[in-house]
Amino acid sequence: MYQISWVEDDFELPDGVKKMGHSMPNCGKTYLMYHGTSQANAHAIMCNGFRQSQKGMLGPGVYLSRDLNKASRYPLDLPDSERVVLRVMVNVGNVIAINSQYHPRQYTWHDARYGEVFDTAWCPPNCGMTKSGLEEDCVWDPQRIEVVDCIYPKQRGFPSGYSGYSGYK
Repeated sequence: MYQISWVEDDFELPDGVKKMGHSMPNCGKTYLMYHGTSQANAHAIMCNGFRQSQKGMLGPGVYLSRDLNKASRYPLDLPDSERVVLRVMVNVGNVIAINSQYHPRQYTWHDARYGEVFDTAWCPPNCGMTKSGLEEDCVWDPQRIEVVDCIYPKQRGFPSGYSGYSGYK
């Protein structure tokens, strides 16, 4: 019997790239982010680049997170063993915080007809936008995203003598 874990190998960040934080991404900076997907989709993305999702809680865009735990949950309908997380570098450009449901720019943050144009919409942790309470980013232009590599789930064995019974029903 085994369980799946999502662990990054040691990885040096390129110059000018920032790792996860819980604060709003700084406009114009490049960040290390993650995108959870199926193994088949990961191959297509690596060959052809990202494409915008046409729907989502922030409208069209590429959905990413600076939190590996968030990305490793996707796609929701696949078992861990069929998932992969793409580690990417993202130049976030101009960033808006979408920090509540029904935010006035929730679906229009990239549209000049509604005011300032933003390249990335960021949902802070624990703001009520995601069920998990984890941060999420939506990047309008897939050209802002560069795939670094893939993180595959690792199987970890249970300690010897573990029966899988927790005592709870």
